[in-house]
Amino acid sequence: MYRERASRLTGAVVWTHTPSGNGQGRVLPDGCMDLLWHDGRLLVAGPDTRAHLTGGPPGTWTGIRFHPGTAPALLGVPAHELRDRRVELAELWPAAVVRRVTARVNAADDPARGLEDVALGRAAETAPPDPVLGRLVTALDAGRPVAVAADELGVSARQVHRRSLAAFGYGPKTLARILRMRRALALARAGVPLAETAARAGYADQPHMARDVRDLAGAALGELLARG
Repeated sequence: MYRERASRLTGAVVWTHTPSGNGQGRVLPDGCMDLLWHDGRLLVAGPDTRAHLTGGPPGTWTGIRFHPGTAPALLGVPAHELRDRRVELAELWPAAVVRRVTARVNAADDPARGLEDVALGRAAETAPPDPVLGRLVTALDAGRPVAVAADELGVSARQVHRRSLAAFGYGPKTLARILRMRRALALARAGVPLAETAARAGYADQPHMARDVRDLAGAALGELLARG
């Protein structure tokens, strides 16, 4: 079972997932990074460029998912260093700090609330996210080409690429592809015909959409839709 809700931290989402069995799961790229709690441990999920396959014995996972580009400042590490990785928080923060925040989350009535408290505390100690990057995400999610978005923001393509690596873990073109795939999945799951989905999401045609989704998700679009 999967549940999520808006976090008390602006732009973030808190979620809980309890797998129903030992089967393999598939986490699709979404441009985000997560702070995770599982079995009393704290981990960080870096930005994915492809589907992350999960497995192992059943057990509850809780996480706070940060809006694209906002996690690196809170975690104190550039996103590209965590690209396609899952790491213990102790690899990023001093051991004493990790012990303290882990004890705080474990002592909370709800690990989700404990994670939120940790994130809110970090947010209070760090500078707010770069507003230019927030506007870039909005533009790319609306289907703007990278060059057009950069021009509208008044920054060079080279600057956009450099800042994107630190904020998102990869270049803006990769982020645009991931956001386009998410748009397509949302439309298709809402019952929009696939040819129309491809056009509205920003693909050249339906075969282009099928190839791109398979490349990013590691599975055919039909399989993803069947899984829900």
